[in-house]
Amino acid sequence: MGCGVYAAINFEEQPIFPYIYWGMRAQNHRGHQSHGFLTFDNGKFHVHRSLDLIPKIKTSAIQEWFGCLPGRLGIANVRYTTSGKCDEKSLIRGTQPVTASKNGFAVAVSFNGNVVNVFQVKDEISKYFPKFSYECDADLIAHKLVIELLKKKDFASAVKTCMEEIEGAFSVTCITKNGEFFAFKDPNGIRPLCAGHSEDRKTYAFSSETVGLDINGFKKAFEIEPGELVTISREGFQREKLVNGGCRAFCAFEFAYFARPDSSFDNRYVYEVREEFGRNLVRENQEIAKNADIVISIPETGDDATFGVHEESGLKWERASRRHRFVTERAFILLNKERYATIDRKINIISSKVNGKRVIVTEDSIVRGDTTKIVIEKLRRMGAKKVYLFVTFPRIIGPCFYGIDMATYGQLIGSKHTAEEIAKIIGADAVCYQSIEGFVKATGFRRDQLCLACVTGKYPTPLTQKIADEMKKKFLEGYEEQGRLYEISEIIQKAECQK
Repeated sequence: MGCGVYAAINFEEQPIFPYIYWGMRAQNHRGHQSHGFLTFDNGKFHVHRSLDLIPKIKTSAIQEWFGCLPGRLGIANVRYTTSGKCDEKSLIRGTQPVTASKNGFAVAVSFNGNVVNVFQVKDEISKYFPKFSYECDADLIAHKLVIELLKKKDFASAVKTCMEEIEGAFSVTCITKNGEFFAFKDPNGIRPLCAGHSEDRKTYAFSSETVGLDINGFKKAFEIEPGELVTISREGFQREKLVNGGCRAFCAFEFAYFARPDSSFDNRYVYEVREEFGRNLVRENQEIAKNADIVISIPETGDDATFGVHEESGLKWERASRRHRFVTERAFILLNKERYATIDRKINIISSKVNGKRVIVTEDSIVRGDTTKIVIEKLRRMGAKKVYLFVTFPRIIGPCFYGIDMATYGQLIGSKHTAEEIAKIIGADAVCYQSIEGFVKATGFRRDQLCLACVTGKYPTPLTQKIADEMKKKFLEGYEEQGRLYEISEIIQKAECQK
């Protein structure tokens, strides 16, 4: 599931809630559907969960929040669904953090990622928890941890088994009933998670993005490595590599779309990477850049790349496209019938600035093509002479299994159409994707350190590759996909039998 996680501990007995509240508010972009906070105090978990964005807290309500969430140790989460159902009851039941307990063992988990071998893990859990009700992948992680603890394992051994037996992406923060506090990543390190601390080293934190540290005035210490377990004591962080051999496969889509521009990965700010994306697009499409009059962005994730286009080409960045700040719904995660109206309302374009102009429009990515099609229709109505689309993320040809909600071939316009065909469908004069080589170079990562599965078809985990290959074959044969590929039991079970 697409989520943001945050966790913090204070060693001076100060309430932890303000830290996890602000750390999570800084990452609300990672999940608009639900949010939750959990603190630990005197051997008990204290939980608040709710739908929608994290709310502002009125001054009159502060003491009530502190009373409901006491303690110096806590975890938090924001979520949008990439597994499970999306009706209101399911969203409420799937809101994190989640807890699991049995025979005196209990854990609380905040999770970001996606489990692929869901049915295999559920089968094992049901043997220990006959009434297990699966609502989200965090439930799987929490219950699997409890099962391993029941086998008399210490938590490091329990985490190691989870890393070895659960396939997918998972960045996890966890608290046990004994007050043990730790974080870990899957062996491929697909989803982000970093660690930091206050200047006086009295407070330590984990965060999906560095902005969650920044907002609390914390210093980033490091990014958690693939297959690594990190615990915290008064002496600071203790790091242990539990699983070796997995190839690093950090999600490339974080750079193009998901992460905040002022976050950093491997000490490179996301906005700087996106600016370089824009420069690359000009270098790779010089004739179009020479024949254009202005460049505009699809705000806001297209803004930084647009600045790069402006710098490299010398074209004026006409700030004629603006996002309505308080229309916060993400078209990316809406139902089809809601998407068109929301996009149309969300982006405003000043017609006089584009009338009669040859316009380059910079977009972060094309998933379904809905957003760009609507924007281009607006530009045509407003008299744009030519519309060229510059896209920072290479053409998406396959689904994501690791926590981005593009889970079937059928919903991806790039899975069955070339750039030229997409241009005709969305009404552009040309669609220019950044090359994979240019994208990788701009990130500062090596190609073998990124998960580029959605643009190459090469997945970093084996079961996922089998499912993707099987479903691509069926899709090309005319099979109508029935939901997310990793939730279609017969496909997964068939792939598991091929192991």
